[in-house]
Amino acid sequence: MAKILIVEDDKFLRELIARKLIQEKFKISEAVDGEGGLKKIKEEKPDLILLDLILPGIDGFEVLSKMKDDPALASIPVIILSNLGQREDVERGLKLGAVDYLVKAHFTPNEIIEKVKGALK
Repeated sequence: MAKILIVEDDKFLRELIARKLIQEKFKISEAVDGEGGLKKIKEEKPDLILLDLILPGIDGFEVLSKMKDDPALASIPVIILSNLGQREDVERGLKLGAVDYLVKAHFTPNEIIEKVKGALK
């Protein structure tokens, strides 16, 4: 059973996605900011991370670059889930190593789950 870490400060969205993932038999873990996210990534080594970019404290870009600098964490797939939809944000996220970049407004929770399943294959 794959473990998904959701790093998202929006409580409503985080709980919605968590519920959907649990229904799909995933184990989930949650963090509400960048520091907490990094700590959980190091401790739990999840199978996949859903990462928001606009977070209190260190942002998602910073979390991603710190992960990629750590050989123990660099191979964990990260799907960015953000309201930042500018092309330069998307390119920056993918350049930093995210496997996918989803703009929140464009995806339903069910589509997000499908992307998670795809990335884990």
